[in-house]
Amino acid sequence: MLVPEHAATDSLSQQAYYLLRDRIVTLRLAPGTLVNERELMDEFGLGRTPIREALRRLADDGLVEVFPRRGIYVGPVDVGDLGAISEVRVELEGFVARLAAERATATDRADLRALLDELESHSGSYDERELIHIDQRLHRLIYRAARNPFLEAALERYFVLALRLWFLALDRVQHLESAVHEHRELLEAIERGDAATAEAVARDHVSAFERQIRALL
Repeated sequence: MLVPEHAATDSLSQQAYYLLRDRIVTLRLAPGTLVNERELMDEFGLGRTPIREALRRLADDGLVEVFPRRGIYVGPVDVGDLGAISEVRVELEGFVARLAAERATATDRADLRALLDELESHSGSYDERELIHIDQRLHRLIYRAARNPFLEAALERYFVLALRLWFLALDRVQHLESAVHEHRELLEAIERGDAATAEAVARDHVSAFERQIRALL
């Protein structure tokens, strides 16, 4: 079966997008860094078109800024955006948790339980970045369980913006593992189909995140 040329390009663009986004969110590409297309092509082993498509998406996400005749730069991290981002997230995260509790399939619930069991079995042995990766997987499983791709896309965008602020404060965050473990109540509510509790816990979690980051930054 032949794969349409645009489909192959889309797949490579997606690959480039996630690789670049990860570097920006984790601050391996620091705010204000000039993005060199040629270096990225060499590093990722990809052509110019996928890299440019990825950069276009990242510009739409607000993660890079394009300046004609000057180049493309990694966007700034503005702590002043924390309140606005949190206002959106507290509503969307609460809503998606409610939907997940109502719509999660048996497979969704099994995946959530497996991830929670994984976290418990490795308690105390994760470093900060591994714990953040677990946190991302938890959120994204919940997003998927809500069965609304438009809501999932919106949540992903704001989660990434919040995550970038988290990395900015990472060296000052204490009790990170206990914060990730706070998801147990949320996951258990989703597992048993308790939509009201799932929504309340999700909203509280986002609010607590905002307070913690605000105190650190």
